[in-house]
Amino acid sequence: MLRRILFLTALACLALPAIHPVAAATPKRILFDNSKAETAGNADWIIGTSQPDPTGQNPSPSTETDWTGALSAWGVALQRTGQYSLRTLPAGNTISYGNTANALDLSNFDAFVLPEPNIVLSAAEKTAVLRFVQNGGGLFLVSDHTGSDRNNDGWDSPEIINDLMTSNGVDNTDPFGFSVDLKNIGSDHPVAIADSGNAVLNGPFGTVRHSLIANGTTFTLKPADNPAVKGLLYLSTSSPGNANAFFATSTFGSGRVAVWGDSSPIDDGTGQPGNTLYDGWSDPSADNAALALNATAWLAGGGGGGTTSCASAGQKLLNPGFESGTTAWTGTTGVIGQYGTDEPAHAGTWSAWLDGYGSARTDTLSQSVTLPANCRSTLAFWLHIDTAETGTTAYDTLKVQLLNGSGAVLSTLATYSNVNAAGGYVQRTFDVSAYAGQTVTLRFTGTEGSIKQTSFVIDDTALTAS
Repeated sequence: MLRRILFLTALACLALPAIHPVAAATPKRILFDNSKAETAGNADWIIGTSQPDPTGQNPSPSTETDWTGALSAWGVALQRTGQYSLRTLPAGNTISYGNTANALDLSNFDAFVLPEPNIVLSAAEKTAVLRFVQNGGGLFLVSDHTGSDRNNDGWDSPEIINDLMTSNGVDNTDPFGFSVDLKNIGSDHPVAIADSGNAVLNGPFGTVRHSLIANGTTFTLKPADNPAVKGLLYLSTSSPGNANAFFATSTFGSGRVAVWGDSSPIDDGTGQPGNTLYDGWSDPSADNAALALNATAWLAGGGGGGTTSCASAGQKLLNPGFESGTTAWTGTTGVIGQYGTDEPAHAGTWSAWLDGYGSARTDTLSQSVTLPANCRSTLAFWLHIDTAETGTTAYDTLKVQLLNGSGAVLSTLATYSNVNAAGGYVQRTFDVSAYAGQTVTLRFTGTEGSIKQTSFVIDDTALTAS
């Protein structure tokens, strides 16, 4: 809708990382799946044969062989920190969310690891996984190469993960912003991007520079479906972009997602008798242990390695729905207002309307906010875009950015345009925990560059620490 100019009056052993156990007040709860044929064929993707509680085999493991499974190094490393409570969903069980009678229900966990599933998830299970993430859970997906159907049921892990992305009953349009490539890449050492502030690449368990592929696949990123998707490692012959990502992260609702393109990096070379295993976990040419453990800590919403709990939880933005006019916000005159039926608010009567003039112009809206240390912080807002533009060219844009105290851009969280126009409001969410302990400025910048209008209407913002 063409904007009217308004004048408003008010406004250790076997490559286990060095770990110092610290007693956690509330351990992070991690569930590893074994309900989807994770031990079929030569696979042995379990943290231990004692299920659901791996400590039944050894309550105080010190080496990976104290638990039996090709993922035992992963489990033991977490167990030794004192920060995690680990369980396995045994074969024959069903993935559920919201079943209060089930102790292994996803609602009882902070993160869920699905390591190379070889049985397709049922419709109810797929919905459960999406609801779990949407409501704050962390999901760790591990794929393998195409043709890796270990139980010969007609499904391999790339097909199963893609099916989860496109047929889940919650959001069937690649809700995490990626799809699995149907490839079999024989060998490579994917390279990490340069991002010193990334908690997965530079976390409590070490720095990640490389991973490895010993028959695996990659991912195609789809930021148009979810702008939060980010590639962290790429094939050694590729540049960062939307193709050939080997490890990626994203957010959905209040939760987090990580996906890895090969099961070889998580294989510690030890497991049940009769399996042919590969020790990618401690391969000296890669940083697979650090990558797995940092990602687990990030997915579970904590820093691991002794990070304390969030002492300042809750909403951090002032006047988040603009119902007090311009209080706490700065920006272009006339952006915050009551626009009635011209541009209805998402809730209440006030909103922020950037652009919509039908002429070259730039509007801004910003607020300074402190992200508390040791907290998981999520930015969310509702956005409505309408436009007179046609076609697929981005003429008018809205940038969502975080700035430091000097005004330098820390991160461009997303860029929307006339191409993203929709009939109603859409909630957008971003994990901004990487800036914990910092005072940042949240800034929206709308730039209209043509003779046809595009309106970007923002309402009900939230920056929530937990």
